[in-house]
Amino acid sequence: MRCGTFSAAMQLILQSQNIEDVAVVRCQGRIVAGAEADALRRELENLTRVRKKVVLQLADVGFIDSAGLGALVRLFGVLQNAGGGLKLCQLSPFVLQVLQATNLLGVFHTYSSENEAIEAFSERPRSAEETSNAPKNRIVCVDTSSDLLAYLNALLKRSGYEVFTTRYPSEAMILVRVTRPRVLLYGPGMRPSESEIEKFRQSVPNTQLLLLESDFSNAEAGQAGMALVNRIR
Repeated sequence: MRCGTFSAAMQLILQSQNIEDVAVVRCQGRIVAGAEADALRRELENLTRVRKKVVLQLADVGFIDSAGLGALVRLFGVLQNAGGGLKLCQLSPFVLQVLQATNLLGVFHTYSSENEAIEAFSERPRSAEETSNAPKNRIVCVDTSSDLLAYLNALLKRSGYEVFTTRYPSEAMILVRVTRPRVLLYGPGMRPSESEIEKFRQSVPNTQLLLLESDFSNAEAGQAGMALVNRIR
């Protein structure tokens, strides 16, 4: 067992520890867009150069916003694709409430203790819950933030939609023409002009255009997610 360093960025304190082939990161504070999410990302990038199995202990996380949760979703996919995995343990009441509200509790593998999460890596992999196979309405999401797109992708898929994401407006327009989605969702990092909006509505009248609020990325992830899903429905 080898202990790592402590690092802090504004209101997030991280303690890393390597236990055999598993990296354990204990988080205290807020996981939000900006310095905090960047610090967590850098810490995990350093740890996962060798180890692809990560346990995040979240007992002392008091707040997580949409972009912060998106960073965890993106990390989950990256590690899974690399043959490793991400497991969450000791969820604080706030984090548990957010994951339940956004319907993302079934995406992550969660455990009551660090030991259980570490030991779970030696067990047969358990798959995330699947959503219904019924025909799904399509949504195209475009924004500059990869973390926010990861959050939207997971949130909306768990709500029963087929989701396409891109960081490029020109690619979003191609996706709209090809997939004919129910909704084109512009994130706060993208703001089309009035002429672009009018052109879009004329060319694709059956697709709804939604613009996320400028503070969506920094909003509490659970409330923001529920509000967005209700807005789309």
